[in-house]
Amino acid sequence: MNTVEARVTGSGVTEPVAESVGAAPAVAETTGAERLLTAVRRGRMPWIPELVAGLDHAERRACLPALKALRKELRDDWSRDGIDARGALMLAGAGCHTGPAGAAAWLGGRDFTARDWANHPAMARLVEAQPVEWQTEVATRLAARPAPRWGWSLYPLVESIVRRTGCEVPRSEAFVRGWVNQRLQGSGPRPTLVEQLRADPFTAVLLPVVFELADIGGQLTWRRSPRPGDGWSEAIAELTAAGVVDRAELTDRCLARLLRGGKPADQRAFLEVLRALDPTPEQYAARVRDLLALLDGLSVVAAHAQGVLAALDEARLVEPEVLVEASAVVLFRTEKKLVRAQLGWLEKAARRAPGRSGPVVLAAAEAFGHADAAVQERALNVVARHLRAAGEAVLPGLRFAAEALNPVHHRRAGELFGASVGGEGEAADTGWGEILPPVPEPRPVGEPIGSAAELAEELSALLGGRESGVVVFERVLDGLVRQAHLDRAALIEALEPVRQAYPWNGGSRWGDCTPREVLHVVAAVAGEMPPRRLWDYLSGQGRSPLRGGQTTVHGAVLAARLEEAAWQITADRPPYLLATPTDATGAIAAGALVERLAGYEAAGVTPGRADLSAALLRVGPGTDPEALEAAEALTSPAGRWLAHWLRTGGLPAQPSERVVFAPGRGSKRGHVYMDRWWEDVQRTAVAQPGIGAGPKGPDGERLAAEFRTLLDGTEPSVSRARKAYDLAWVAVPHWIAMLPWHREELAARWLDHFAMGADRDERGAGRILPLLAESGGPAGLAVHLVLAYGLGARHAEDRTGAVDALLVLAARGDLDGELLGRELGELVARGTVKPNRLMAALGPAAETGAHRTVWSVLRAALPGLLGTAEPSGRGLGDLLALATECARRTRARGPVAEVTAAAEAGGSGRVAKEARGLRDVLAG
Repeated sequence: MNTVEARVTGSGVTEPVAESVGAAPAVAETTGAERLLTAVRRGRMPWIPELVAGLDHAERRACLPALKALRKELRDDWSRDGIDARGALMLAGAGCHTGPAGAAAWLGGRDFTARDWANHPAMARLVEAQPVEWQTEVATRLAARPAPRWGWSLYPLVESIVRRTGCEVPRSEAFVRGWVNQRLQGSGPRPTLVEQLRADPFTAVLLPVVFELADIGGQLTWRRSPRPGDGWSEAIAELTAAGVVDRAELTDRCLARLLRGGKPADQRAFLEVLRALDPTPEQYAARVRDLLALLDGLSVVAAHAQGVLAALDEARLVEPEVLVEASAVVLFRTEKKLVRAQLGWLEKAARRAPGRSGPVVLAAAEAFGHADAAVQERALNVVARHLRAAGEAVLPGLRFAAEALNPVHHRRAGELFGASVGGEGEAADTGWGEILPPVPEPRPVGEPIGSAAELAEELSALLGGRESGVVVFERVLDGLVRQAHLDRAALIEALEPVRQAYPWNGGSRWGDCTPREVLHVVAAVAGEMPPRRLWDYLSGQGRSPLRGGQTTVHGAVLAARLEEAAWQITADRPPYLLATPTDATGAIAAGALVERLAGYEAAGVTPGRADLSAALLRVGPGTDPEALEAAEALTSPAGRWLAHWLRTGGLPAQPSERVVFAPGRGSKRGHVYMDRWWEDVQRTAVAQPGIGAGPKGPDGERLAAEFRTLLDGTEPSVSRARKAYDLAWVAVPHWIAMLPWHREELAARWLDHFAMGADRDERGAGRILPLLAESGGPAGLAVHLVLAYGLGARHAEDRTGAVDALLVLAARGDLDGELLGRELGELVARGTVKPNRLMAALGPAAETGAHRTVWSVLRAALPGLLGTAEPSGRGLGDLLALATECARRTRARGPVAEVTAAAEAGGSGRVAKEARGLRDVLAG
């Protein structure tokens, strides 16, 4: 007999001294409810079933208020004792809910599903002691709850109830996912998956439902072992062969799942299942409409459907019109492999049955409009071989379709179809106009925020992520200063709901300072920080919550502005900020800044040093005479500095010097040798001298320290590039707005990050390229280099940003196509930029109508592409075809030596063929 010795503590609580697993404590002079609550608090899960069994229904219900209060108390307790107590609480609450609805709601709580308490042996004893009706209702309700994102710890409990009671098997998503995941678990010797499924009575019910689940591909492709029958696809095939599940039903479900679409992983998984099911030709023929619909799906799925349909057509199990329908879908796809296979199917069909030549040639003519000239040539060859058998009736349709052909094929098409195509000769080619996006117009920031209520609304939008641009942040920061100056008490009242929703947590010292840290200023408005502490932050005597080990130079500038604004609100209380931009790029009109400083002088306010530094860096060159004359009339030190700044042209532009890195040798400027991943990296970079402390004012004034660091010189080095690789660098528009007239300097400082998008497959830098293109200042070597790396980036979204920047620079007249092309050619020759990625960027740029721009880049890149680049590189032939198309549309003339050499070198490869075509176009 199991016994428990007990002692009474000084507080009067009975505490067990020795216990045996599974036995409840034997204590005196306490009620069953008190013993249950004591066991729960101590986390004694093995005691709970017996303690609950000792209570009647009324006593169980009486325990619920105390259990619910304890649940609230333990919710945030993640100590070891707290976790143990929560597990015991889960059991006690389930047992004390005499109604199944309440028990299911209790067990399904998120705070109970974070651990595997449902699998504890005590849970099984507790549930088995309940009535069968209670058990089945609880299982049904738990199975009907929404499927959790990560695993479902309650599945073993529900499964055991279903198997023990023999109730209906749930078909809910949560239960089916749990069943699938359970089949993949376990270790050591065990039966294969097919053996387990064959012996499981759930299989016939649940396996068809698996085909309805989303994001299940990962589980279906997972193999438990290399043994035969231990993977889902082959297990399903064996089960259908054994008659456990119906092959026809699973085939229909599999096709329906593929037609529904979804993530590529899911599509590939169900395609693997379909192949394993291996339907007969007759079964496929009965589902021909489904196969035709799959031709418009994922590439690998479309290829499978195409192959099945071609085999059915060859076996004459489908109508001839199926070939025409399939061609109308496939020949408009971009995947050249699918298009070539479709043209091959058309060719075979016409050879087998010459009577089908008419529909075949008309279907092949659909490819005359394909973007790839080589595909057009292949389609034209198919038509030419079967034109005689097709007869003259097809000629009108072919002549109409031939108008979509590349002009390179016009002459041959005209000879085949007996009529001129696309006009005749050089006279018909009048060239194409350049289509570029409109030049970005100035985007004024608008009037300042006029009320505390409006400020609270915009602050909420900024913190909630609905609006995070430069304009919103700058308006909010300026609005905080303005409204605090006007009526701080009203501002505190208006901001209270926002502060409740977005409390200030003291900053994030492990990350960079971001616009969200405007909460630091909000906290200062509300008086959460004493002025002395704010002064310590501003003067550097205390450790600022806005700065940490990962703070960038741009984050330090933002932190300096926020720290100063927080101090000013409690001390100087200026009427507004000087550095609020007048344009969305971050620029400030000189006249507006002069007017603001005049207001400061009239009010007797001294500008903050960070605020004034930020404002000066945002004033553009070329100040109008009226603004300069008004500035000369200012008398304060800040006013005299502004006048001097405008008179001398402000911050001077920095020249960029080209620097080349070679593997294992360091840079040509003698930097530290590269090692590790640098050994395979070759880059073109830039160096800039910097401007030291920046231009001095007439009285020796200097920019604030953070802003001087922002203007430091830059020179590529291994340590700098490694730091760029190691940190999670994420550029934000606010960084560009700090120097809106100096994009060349910004590009030089950020070049490593853009280069990593091409040679290290990093993601994200390209998204700010359009903003860099829209900002002001010279666009020199650094800007063109970051654009080159962006066009060759690994990720499509980065290349899209680079294309947008390319078109904006071209529209503004700031693009040097020869410089960009020359750098691209060298980067391709080094292997830093891959031709296929460059093609994926320049192709869409040309499709927008910017053929002249793209040709200016490609013409300068051709020496590098053909002179030293690998001639068999992927995408090189496509780039030459694009160059040919752009040269033809722009009527470009004049030989390119490398193109001529490649054309005369002979060979039948794609590069040689395209080089000959480009040579002929350039020769007129």
